[in-house]
Amino acid sequence: MNRFAKLYDAIDSTTSTNAKVAAMARYFGEAPPADAAWAVFFLTGRRLKRLLPYAAIHDWTIAATGLPSWIIEESYSVVGDGAETAALVLDQLAIVENTAPLPLAAWVGDRILSLRTMDPHTQRERVTAWWAPLDRLQRFVLLKLITGEFRVGVSQTLVVRALAQAWDLPVATVAARLMGDWTPTADWFASLSSSESTDVDQSRPYPFFLASPLEEDVSTLGDPADWILEWKWDGIRAQLVKRGGAIHLWSRGEELITHRFPEIVAAATHLPDGAVLDGEVLAFRDDRPLPFSALQQRIGRQKQVAQMARAVPVVFMTYDLLEKDGEDIRNLPLSERRERLIGLLPPGVLRPSPIVVEGSWEALAEVRTESRTRGVEGLMLKRASSAYGVGRKRGDWWKWKIEPYTIDAVLIYAQPGSGKRASLLTDYTFGVWDQGELVPVAKAYSGLSNEEIAEMDRWIRRHTVERFGPVRHVEPVHVFELGFEGIARSSRHRAGIAVRFPRMLRWRKDKRPEEADTLENVRRLLESATER
Repeated sequence: MNRFAKLYDAIDSTTSTNAKVAAMARYFGEAPPADAAWAVFFLTGRRLKRLLPYAAIHDWTIAATGLPSWIIEESYSVVGDGAETAALVLDQLAIVENTAPLPLAAWVGDRILSLRTMDPHTQRERVTAWWAPLDRLQRFVLLKLITGEFRVGVSQTLVVRALAQAWDLPVATVAARLMGDWTPTADWFASLSSSESTDVDQSRPYPFFLASPLEEDVSTLGDPADWILEWKWDGIRAQLVKRGGAIHLWSRGEELITHRFPEIVAAATHLPDGAVLDGEVLAFRDDRPLPFSALQQRIGRQKQVAQMARAVPVVFMTYDLLEKDGEDIRNLPLSERRERLIGLLPPGVLRPSPIVVEGSWEALAEVRTESRTRGVEGLMLKRASSAYGVGRKRGDWWKWKIEPYTIDAVLIYAQPGSGKRASLLTDYTFGVWDQGELVPVAKAYSGLSNEEIAEMDRWIRRHTVERFGPVRHVEPVHVFELGFEGIARSSRHRAGIAVRFPRMLRWRKDKRPEEADTLENVRRLLESATER
């Protein structure tokens, strides 16, 4: 636990990606395999199911320290994180000497997971005894793990780089071995770090290749003839795997979603064995995509799948072939992979993503303006000669998205962020006017500079009107321009509207709150989107 806590601290205390990779590589080279396996589990964003509520930690901290509840609550309002608050407050306790520190694997396997079967009284006895010999950092990590809230500021790409560096393996090999389902054990970590091929899981997808946002003028990409252009679909990025007669559908988030889309599985039975397709699951009717909100009805439904399949039909819009006849063909040029793909797909649910053909960038820019009427987000630009890479490697795949929908809204609520932002008020709720009242319409936390975040944090603390736990109701003074990708009706929201991927485009210090948009204006956006 001490070694893992120090790794967390090393990662959390730097913004340098190279320093983070170096710290992880050292850890993986030094830690016992069982500990390293659990470290990979946590660092790649996997979490244990919450074993204890924060309310229990709050009560036990009060009992252990003898402090009144209001001090803990005031401390939390400053710190913004329950585990960090408890770890800081428990500092006043003397650390009990520990002659036999436990490895991380023993902490997780023998202690933390055992909490599931304990009654509350026993849980309290065990946890308070466990944290007694730990320092502040270890207590913080322990509490994060048992509440299912452990997060650390690294992406899976950086973890892959660190593992590859520690064991002198190709990045692509490590990335592939981390895909799919796996259990963090010493044997699994040994296979992960082995220089020999140990990839025996027939269901395993390949690491996804991701496009970068196109921020330069499109003309800088050279001759349009060197590129393959497709529509940017608004669905679930997925890989369809057929090996050994079995079919598996994996989302980009490495979730197995096979059972949710039986029509895709049925269509895949007509594929030859040893095929892996990359594409997009889309809600689709009358030869055009439905809004993402329609697809969400399928995503969240565990029962009545067949009934939902009739109500919200889907297709698998296929744009790449990664494996054919059991052979990995990712290194072939995209143009050749697409040729092999077209002849492979049965008609119907498995559809090839159509190529957009125009003669010049100017003509393609004009075509791009049709995106919303087609129910897409813009264009994808892929170099015809490109191999299928790993992660977000700039240069070969670009997403040329349309401009977002925008509204001007008023900041009305704020609450602390997570991770490094846990002590700052960075997560905001915005409202628009409806009959003289501000109605919440969107939540956003990205788009401001560090300087703007610090300025807003100071202002919020001085201008809080009411508090509801960690949420602060602030004076309705500041106007922000919000951008979002989609808009749909929603019975779950008071405004009757839900927006997709909202973010702050700019702080409108030039606008007064009464100049912000109205709910009627937002509904017009919805009507416009629906008509298209």
